[in-house]
Amino acid sequence: MKKRGLLNAPLSQVVAQMGHGDLLVIADAGLPIPPAVQRIDLAVRPGLPSFLDVLDAVLEELHVERAFVALEMKERSPALHASLQQRLSSIPIEHIPHEAFKAMTANARAVVRTGECTPYANVILVSGVIF
Repeated sequence: MKKRGLLNAPLSQVVAQMGHGDLLVIADAGLPIPPAVQRIDLAVRPGLPSFLDVLDAVLEELHVERAFVALEMKERSPALHASLQQRLSSIPIEHIPHEAFKAMTANARAVVRTGECTPYANVILVSGVIF
């Protein structure tokens, strides 16, 4: 048994397999997931686990060089947007329309579905390299 870090086996495996430029989506409970993309469903009930809890766990293990969020998050979920910016303070964040965001998910290695029920609580993390 792992002593620390990501305990969810499929999530741990995806993070370990990511290469430079690969995309990982952390999503709210309602984001549509393209059928061909791996779904890692962590949702237990509304709010559990939260988007930020899952993001924090992933950021402990994944080197992220940039991120994408929906433009709509700023207006519809400003507190969540501020929390996300704080966590990604040293990482460039690109704001794109939600429809473009959804289209990008088709190129992700996986979509991690949380129990979050806050509007637009989604982020695409772009894997970097540690050297």
